[in-house]
Amino acid sequence: MSTTSTIVVLIITWAKLVAPSTTFSDDNPIRQVVFDGLRELETSVLQVIGRTHHALAFARFVHSYGKKYQTSDEMKRRYSIFVQSLETITSHNNKGLSYTLGINEFADMTWEEFSKSKLGASQNCSATKKGNHKLTDDILPLTQDWREAGIVSPVKTQGSCGACWTFSTTGALEAAYAQAYGKPVNLSEQQLLDCAGDYNNFGCKGGLPSQAYEYIMYNGGLDTEEAYPYIGEDDRDCEYSQEKAAVQVVNVVNITEGSEDELKHAVGVVRPVSVAFQVVPPFGLYSGGVFTSDVCHNGSMDVNHAVVAVGYGVENGVPYWLMKNSWGTKWGLNGYFKMEMGKNMCGMSQIFIPR
Repeated sequence: MSTTSTIVVLIITWAKLVAPSTTFSDDNPIRQVVFDGLRELETSVLQVIGRTHHALAFARFVHSYGKKYQTSDEMKRRYSIFVQSLETITSHNNKGLSYTLGINEFADMTWEEFSKSKLGASQNCSATKKGNHKLTDDILPLTQDWREAGIVSPVKTQGSCGACWTFSTTGALEAAYAQAYGKPVNLSEQQLLDCAGDYNNFGCKGGLPSQAYEYIMYNGGLDTEEAYPYIGEDDRDCEYSQEKAAVQVVNVVNITEGSEDELKHAVGVVRPVSVAFQVVPPFGLYSGGVFTSDVCHNGSMDVNHAVVAVGYGVENGVPYWLMKNSWGTKWGLNGYFKMEMGKNMCGMSQIFIPR
């Protein structure tokens, strides 16, 4: 029987994901795109799409991200989307705004495909009109980055499952555990996918960290990743027993809806917090700087993605939140991003804090 640790922790809200996988048949004329080296791949791409202006850039993109296309027609379609992404990136970056865009693994996906596979349908974040997070007289640091304290766990990857609500949950819990016990822990997202459905969560179809924490509170805790490894699939039997719990949550504290002052206090002097917000174009192609948008709504709204706020600061005069994502380290700033502070940007200060 493992020793169960009871900890105090912080959180916010929700998200989702799903994406088709593709394979090559043995007689596929472009299967070498995956199995050969870059030089052979470039030759294959040129044979399929011709010596177009961005063909070599596309070949290097396919090589870098291990893309797999089943047919020549599919490759041509993906190349067309890739070119549109390049145009979006160039146009945006020429404007000199507070953030930049760049090529990443989503550059061959339309916004509709990206939304369906990485975000899914929106959910109401259940934000609290009047929270019960207690402010103190502590002087907040001018900047904060909990990675420097060594309590933020490594960036993980959701894969093709709408499980960011589980990664937001475990990310905040892992930080709380490391802060309390001085050692890291890697907690199980798969347990939440398999076992937290009775708390209005829907596996790979989405859920809310607030509801995941309720499950952990009332069902005896959460196991480690090693004991209950991530598969990224749902509709499986729950294989958890309370005797295996690695951590527990004892209470849930709410941050008032839209109150960035409360959120800054929590992130500034307590620890990383689980946060949910509304992802809008062109966030998927984010590569650096402070993300801001006049497209998303900054008041009460449904949210479609959950992350972990691990700090805050100022860049080129723009205050920002530092967020840990769950799309792998090749995305954004090695898996992180910065979002403008002070405008409830994309509803990101709609929060719950389990403690």
